Amino acid sequence: MLLSAWLTLIRWKNLLIIFATQLFIWACVFLPASSTWNHLPKSLLTPINFLLLASSTVLIAAAGYIINDYFDIRIDLINKPDKMVLEKQIPRRMAIILHGCCNLLALALAWYVAAQRTAYEWLFVQLLCTILLWFYSTTFKRKFMIGNVTVALLTALTILTLLVYEPSLHPFLTQAIFIKESNGATHLNPVWLLGGYAYFAFILTWMREIVKDMEDLKGDFEEGCETMPIRWGLRRASYFTQALACFALLPLVLAVPSFYHSGNFIMAIYTMLALVLPLFFWIFNLHQKATAQHYARSSSQLKLIMVAGIGSLIINLISEWIQ
Repeated sequence: MLLSAWLTLIRWKNLLIIFATQLFIWACVFLPASSTWNHLPKSLLTPINFLLLASSTVLIAAAGYIINDYFDIRIDLINKPDKMVLEKQIPRRMAIILHGCCNLLALALAWYVAAQRTAYEWLFVQLLCTILLWFYSTTFKRKFMIGNVTVALLTALTILTLLVYEPSLHPFLTQAIFIKESNGATHLNPVWLLGGYAYFAFILTWMREIVKDMEDLKGDFEEGCETMPIRWGLRRASYFTQALACFALLPLVLAVPSFYHSGNFIMAIYTMLALVLPLFFWIFNLHQKATAQHYARSSSQLKLIMVAGIGSLIINLISEWIQ
């Protein structure tokens, strides 16, 4: 029972998604890049180093969930009293101790990886995430828009952290979207690919955070928060979220014919069925109801679309093997 409470507190399902995101990017982008461009320096993110860095990311995220619940007890008592575990099953003192331990261990793991290239400045990424999560929980999440953007930025950093810690890909930062090899073959710049996934992670997370604020409107209002739904109202906040969704949808719509004309029919079909259509219907369904249950479902649907986006990494890799 106590183990279940701890797992609930650290949002173990979300942590699995974070780990899977980094794993798929490492396996489907980093490893193929090292085999495609043989002239690259030796990769730093070996399987062991990748696991250490991914564990660091997961630990920081777990610490963020803990500290968020620590400062949100009164709001959660109003919005979701049945789902609370902090103070009911887990003492607040134990939670804050675990928060500190997770952050320290995360920094130690990242330090070990960075030390292999004496690039200790890379640790700024983990320090930045830790600081942002603290200020998000204490201040930002109660402010207009800044809390939503902070979480979206942290989600994008989940992807970009791998790029920071893989110096063999740093030369691609200054190159074009498509790179031509000496044998005439053309490949997509892996840095641009990572940037694309980071962009979608940023936009979709921003959308989901606004929807979660819609769901938690009552408790946030009573605590004096100034979230977007409170300042603008549910309808205007919905319109803004739908506009953000269009910024995510448009590149996907343009990608479908691009995949088709390049002969990558599998990715064209997958993008249309798993990403474009679900996001299209999500946009039109968002303002159909104005209940906490409806917004909770909308939030879950966005999470599924994000998982489908991660899955496109595997689909793309499989389609390239088939071709």
